[in-house]
Amino acid sequence: MDYETFGEHQWRETGIFDFMEKLPAEVLKNDLEFRTPVELIGKYSPVTEIDIGDFSTISWADMERDTSAWLGNDMQRRCFEEIKLLEPFVRKTQDPEILRIWKHLLTSDHYYYMCTKWLGDGDVHSYFSVHSTPFEAAVNFMAVLMDFKAQVFGKLNRTE
Repeated sequence: MDYETFGEHQWRETGIFDFMEKLPAEVLKNDLEFRTPVELIGKYSPVTEIDIGDFSTISWADMERDTSAWLGNDMQRRCFEEIKLLEPFVRKTQDPEILRIWKHLLTSDHYYYMCTKWLGDGDVHSYFSVHSTPFEAAVNFMAVLMDFKAQVFGKLNRTE
C-alpha cells in the first residue's frame, strides 16, 4: 500500500490510523518480524519466475482495474518502452545517480498523468496531475528523457 491509502482511500473513521499505530507492538508481541522485500528475497530464494506480462496485471485504478491507467494509450506505451530500452546503458554506466534517476523515470505516476480516459476516471487522473493535459505530460516526460539519454550516453562516451 502507498501512503495515499491512509486518509485518502481509508478514512480516519475506518480506524486505519489506530490499527497502524498498534500494529508494530502486536507484531513484536507475537514473535513476528518485519522484513523488507530485499531481505525476504535473500532468505527465501524464488522457486521459479512467473511472467504475467505488462498488460495482464490487475490494479486498483479505474473501472477496468487493469494497467490501462498507465499503459492504455500510445503515448504511455511509447514513453514506457523508451525508458525500458535505456536499462542496459544505464546499468553499464555503473553510476548510482544515473540509476536513481532512471528508476524515478519508471515511477508509475508519470504514465498515470498521460492517461486520456474520460468521465469519472479521467477526472481522477487530471485531479492528481500537475500537467494541463495528458499530451503535455507526455511531451514533458519525453523532454526529460531526451536530456537523460544525453547524460547517459555522455557518461558512457567519457568512460570508453
